[in-house]
Amino acid sequence: MDIGEATKLTERVLAAWNSQDVDSVLSCYTEDCYYWDPNTRGPIEGHEAFRKYLNRLFQNWNMHWSLREFYLFADGDGGAFLWRAQLTPAIGGTTVEADGMDLIMVRGDRVSRNEVYFDRVPLFR
Repeated sequence: MDIGEATKLTERVLAAWNSQDVDSVLSCYTEDCYYWDPNTRGPIEGHEAFRKYLNRLFQNWNMHWSLREFYLFADGDGGAFLWRAQLTPAIGGTTVEADGMDLIMVRGDRVSRNEVYFDRVPLFR
């Protein structure tokens, strides 16, 4: 994968997340995907577990993600990207902006591993 392919994949993944359509998000990930973020209380492995998590997440939050920068790993098998998100509770309330980073590993044209890093504190103010 080169930087152009990586950026296109990242934009496709973020567009799927922005749609908040579970099947669209899952289509960006391998069947045996590994996903972790500060809200998961441990890794999520595989589409079925990821589907359950996404259903709960999308019921509770309205989210929009924007790509800021992408850094390709030297071997081309993944990278790290910086993002900005607007997060609003689904029941209404204050929209919070957060900056974070995803570390992704890629197999073919799909994400096989996705680790998300951001500060959750602003979500609880």
